[in-house]
Amino acid sequence: MSTTAPTTHASPAAGAFTAGLALALAGAVLFSAKAILVKLSYRYGVDAVTLIALRMALAAPFFALALWFASRGAPPLSRGEHARIFAIGLLGYYAASFLDFVGLQYVSAALERLILYLTPTIVLAISAVWLRKPITRLDVLALALSYGGIALAFGHDLSFAGSGVALGAALVFGSAVCYALYLVLSGELVRRVGAIRLVAYAMCVAAAACVAQFLLVNPLSSLAQPAPVYWLSTANAVFSTVIPVFATMLAVARIGAGNAALAGTVGPVATILLGYVFLGEAISGWQLAGTALVLAGVFVLSRKGAAATRRAPAD
Repeated sequence: MSTTAPTTHASPAAGAFTAGLALALAGAVLFSAKAILVKLSYRYGVDAVTLIALRMALAAPFFALALWFASRGAPPLSRGEHARIFAIGLLGYYAASFLDFVGLQYVSAALERLILYLTPTIVLAISAVWLRKPITRLDVLALALSYGGIALAFGHDLSFAGSGVALGAALVFGSAVCYALYLVLSGELVRRVGAIRLVAYAMCVAAAACVAQFLLVNPLSSLAQPAPVYWLSTANAVFSTVIPVFATMLAVARIGAGNAALAGTVGPVATILLGYVFLGEAISGWQLAGTALVLAGVFVLSRKGAAATRRAPAD
């Protein structure tokens, strides 16, 4: 009688989770690289309006193609749905991007990423006030940890970089608020429209707004930028906009929003490391302590969401 060792294979569910986790991690790191690319571009004297227009104009064809594919065979949108998508596109990807890009003129890439990672807690606060959703003790703990971390990192940067950091931090925080409002407003709409269709449509709207702003504010001669600005803008459009947007959406479909958010906490750490390597930004003990607190706050909030997902019945 021959004995054969049993062959073990990863279950389809385990494989899907691993793939989803990899997508979420890749999306978080690529999103974080945006701040590095923007800071590198500013070294060539380009202004924020031109830089945003270049980024969105280069990304727009990819989103237009995705919108066309996602809309094939899908039910037509109502006038109200068109209006809401226009609103969230302007809010979540135009206003948020503009405030973020301008803020990066005053703050470090690491502080920018830390502030943007307050978005989950801002969503929580908006949901509690607007949608009357209760706030639990875990929610309060997540808020305290996250804002405590920003206070540490903000105090460090303010003491070394002057009053401009306060303005930059306020602008980036405004960006986080705009994106949080986008998430809240799109919560119900995404179920009817579809995630890919909604994101692609909203990004096309935002791209049109960014280009229109450029045409209204700057002369066409502003497009005469050094070649590195165009290379950096192309990298920003493809690797820090298009790919992470879809990678994150596919990750949510595979592992759920809670686990995807947890994986996304690598973002601030990635930005600090990338800023150190490519921008020569110093890493201080205060900055590391602030990062740890923000990550702990988002971790608490993500674990709460993941637990809720496990308790919910399967569709």
